[in-house]
Formats: sequence, structure tokens, C-alpha cells
Amino acid sequence: MIDDFVFVDDWVPGIRWDAKYATWDNFTGRPVQGYAVNRIAGTKTLCVALASARDGAAARGFGLLLWDGYRPQTAVDSFVRWSTRPEDGRTKQRHYPNIDRADMFERGYVATKSGHSRGSTVDLTLYRLDTGDVAATGGGHDLMDSVSHHGAREIRGEEARNREQLRSIMENAGFSAYDCEWWHYTLRDEPYPDTYFDFPVS
Repeated sequence: MIDDFVFVDDWVPGIRWDAKYATWDNFTGRPVQGYAVNRIAGTKTLCVALASARDGAAARGFGLLLWDGYRPQTAVDSFVRWSTRPEDGRTKQRHYPNIDRADMFERGYVATKSGHSRGSTVDLTLYRLDTGDVAATGGGHDLMDSVSHHGAREIRGEEARNREQLRSIMENAGFSAYDCEWWHYTLRDEPYPDTYFDFPVS
């Protein structure tokens, strides 16, 4: 990796991660080009803020589980190519049950230029420190549907509270939420706001 980018687990002890795009468990149904290892990368500035979020979460009885961080432009380009291929139905019900592949971009769930490629955006959720169980949030990573929006009317009770806990933790640590995805946060003072990187996660 280039200078100023690091693996988050080296810099933020105590986090958990599962780099979804390095696995078969994502909306494309296969490992994505550009992700050679199952680890989360990002800027050092991102890691400092994540350490603050980790501490804020721990004070509430939670830990952080990261699903994605830095995303090579090569991976974003592969999403665009995937969206033009015929529908095979393998991941549709889980990830985009009510829209077509091509609609992901128009609806704001996938971008041709992703904030992830700038190195200071993360996808994440909470888990309970006492049990290790992932917190209920009313939908998983990359569920491209209105139910994933902040304030979705279908989400109530514990699931809504957990989303609000995550948002409060991340905003207190210097991140901004994204309206369409409850799991997506970008550092407000990101160090490379206009640069989209394309080195592999390896």
C-alpha cells in the first residue's frame, strides 16, 4: 500500500472485521477484483477516528465490526461491469430484492466514484461485547432497499435503537452518516477529499 494507508487492525486493536468484498459474501456473489486479502485498509487519520469510535462504543457495551474501508477504483469499476450483466438471481433476494442491478447507481447505493476510494469511509456495524453477538439492525450489509435508510419507518424497537447508537458513536468520533445506508460513514475531515486511489488491498 502507499504511504499513509495502513491495515486498520494494525492500528486499532480490539476491532473485528469481515472484508465482504474479499469474500463470496457480497452482492456480486464472488470476491471482487482489487481485494486480495480479507483485511480492512484506510488512512491513518481514519484509524485515529476509529479508535475514538471504538472507545465510544465500548462505553455503551459495544464493539465495532467493519465490513469495508478503502476500496480500489478497480473494484468500483468491476461493480459497474457486473451491473450490465444479465440477472442470474443468485444475490438479488438478499441484496437488491426490489430494484434491478442497473438501478443501484441511480438510487445511490453504488457509485461510479466511491468515497471509499478516498480511504476515509467505512461500512460497519456494532456487536455486543458481553456476548459477541452482532447487534440487530433490521438488515445486513448492502441491502439496497429503503429499509436501509436512516429513519426507515419499518425499523423500530431495538433495531432502530442500535442504528441510532451506531450513528451517535460515529458522529461523536468525527464521521458523517449517509442517508441511504445506515452502515456507511465518512470522516468529516478526510485527508484526501478529491483523490480516488486504485492500489490493491494486498
